Amino acid sequence: MNIFLLEDDEAVGLGLCYSLQNEGYNVTHAKTVAEALDIIEKSKFSLYILDLTLPDGNGYDVCKKIKALGDLPVIFLTAYDDEVNVVMGFELGADDYISKPFRVKELMLRIKSVLRRYNKDFHGGIIKIKKLEVNTNEAKVYKNGEEIILTALEYRLLLILLNNRGVVMSRTKLLENIWDVTGDYVEENTLTVYIKRLRDKIEEEPNNPEFIKTIRGIGYVIEND
Repeated sequence: MNIFLLEDDEAVGLGLCYSLQNEGYNVTHAKTVAEALDIIEKSKFSLYILDLTLPDGNGYDVCKKIKALGDLPVIFLTAYDDEVNVVMGFELGADDYISKPFRVKELMLRIKSVLRRYNKDFHGGIIKIKKLEVNTNEAKVYKNGEEIILTALEYRLLLILLNNRGVVMSRTKLLENIWDVTGDYVEENTLTVYIKRLRDKIEEEPNNPEFIKTIRGIGYVIEND
């Protein structure tokens, strides 16, 4: 499996390459935004690990380019751990965010978690439920045959609920799956806001939802047909 690493710190980069290679991954290492953009134009990788602060730009720009090529998994690696940067990264479509200093074992677990999620959620073809259709290969959602434009977080939230159809997902569990962390980075009402936005887009009557049901005091569920 091929992994792309963008990290300008020589010591961190070498250490990560060594650790990833020991786990059986093939690693391509870039140190600048310009070098990264040139590489990703020519090759596609199974996972992208991006440092945020680079000498000639930032990892956000590289993430935008990667997501323009397809719905590919991205993990941000950065010294910045404030909420603004976290939310911005996820809005761009990042799948996880780990702050320096970090434990190598923790990063490896995050990598495996993201890869499992993609293998499950994004290569299953077509998911149909009533008037809703999700093409996981193209990361597109249709309602009554017309495409609905979702943000990366809205799409991820919908997939988590669909892939756990019939199972009530607690608020904590949903946040862990979306961000793959404990939810410490977000305010209490963040999930409620995204559920509302998603309902506004996919439901005929958002206040009387057909798809995403609220289980009072527990969480949310998309029921089996």
